[in-house]
Amino acid sequence: MALSEQQLIESPAFVAALRFLAVNLQGEFDGNPRLSRMLASHQRWLLSQAGFALYLEYDPTALPSGLTAGRLKQMITEVDVASRNTVLNFLDQLLSYRFIRVAGDANRRPRRFEATEISHQAMWQWLAANLAALDQIDGGDRFAAYCATPGLFRAVQPRVARCCIDDRRWREPPERVAIFLWTEAGGLVMDELIRRIEPGSEQAQGYDIGRVDARAMAGHFMMSRTHLQRLLRKAVDMGCLAWHDDTKKTHLWMKSDYLEEYCRWQAVKFAIIDKVFAEARLG
Repeated sequence: MALSEQQLIESPAFVAALRFLAVNLQGEFDGNPRLSRMLASHQRWLLSQAGFALYLEYDPTALPSGLTAGRLKQMITEVDVASRNTVLNFLDQLLSYRFIRVAGDANRRPRRFEATEISHQAMWQWLAANLAALDQIDGGDRFAAYCATPGLFRAVQPRVARCCIDDRRWREPPERVAIFLWTEAGGLVMDELIRRIEPGSEQAQGYDIGRVDARAMAGHFMMSRTHLQRLLRKAVDMGCLAWHDDTKKTHLWMKSDYLEEYCRWQAVKFAIIDKVFAEARLG
C-alpha cells in the first residue's frame, strides 16, 4: 500500500527521510553543479519535469507527441507556471548546455527535442533518491525494485510529473516555503537547511541549524551573497528562521512550525510518487 499524505506527515521518520533526500540531492549538485543549479527553483523543477515527461511520452505513431516548444508552452502556461518567453528561454538554455538536443531533422518544424544522457541520468537519479527516501520511512523495497526493473522509470516519471503539476498544492508552494523554493538557487539553500536538521533534536526555539557562513554558502551554490542574505533576512522576518544572536547573525534556528509546513508540502509530492510507483509495479 502506498503511503498517504497523512501517514507521511505523522511518521516520526519523515524528517529523517527529507534529510536523506537533501543529502542525496546535494551530492547530485556536487557532481554536476551547472545542471543542478539550473533546476534549483520550483519553477524550473516544474519545467524540467514537464519537459521530460513529454520527451518520454513520444510516440511516432501518435503525432503530435514528444517534447516540442509548443507542447511544453501549452502544458506550462495553462496552469500559469511560467510565461511563453520563460519556456522558450529555458529550452534555449538546455540546448546551449547540451542537456537536450534536436531529435531527427533539425530543419523540420516543429522541432522535437530529446534528453541527452546526462539529463536522462539526472532524472533517473532524482526519482531513485525519492524512492529511497520513502524506503527510509517504512523499510520498503522501492529503490531495489526500481533498479531491477528498467521499465519503471519510463512508466513512472511522466505520471508523477503530470500529477504534481496538476496538484495546485504542490505546484504553488505555501508563501513561506516559496521564499526559498520560488527563487534562483533557493532550492539548494533549502536542502542545505534541511540537511543540518538532526531528527529528534527539537528545542523550545526550534531546530539548531548551526553556523551559517553566507559567503561560503553563496560561493558553493554559485549565487550572490547579497541574494542569499536577502533570502535569509526575509525568512527571519516571516518567522521561518531565527538568529541565535541578533547582533552577530551567524547561527540560525529553524522554527518548528516552519519545518512542519515544509513537511506538509513535501508530503504531497511523496504521496504522488508512492501511489504512481505502486500502481506501476502492479502493471
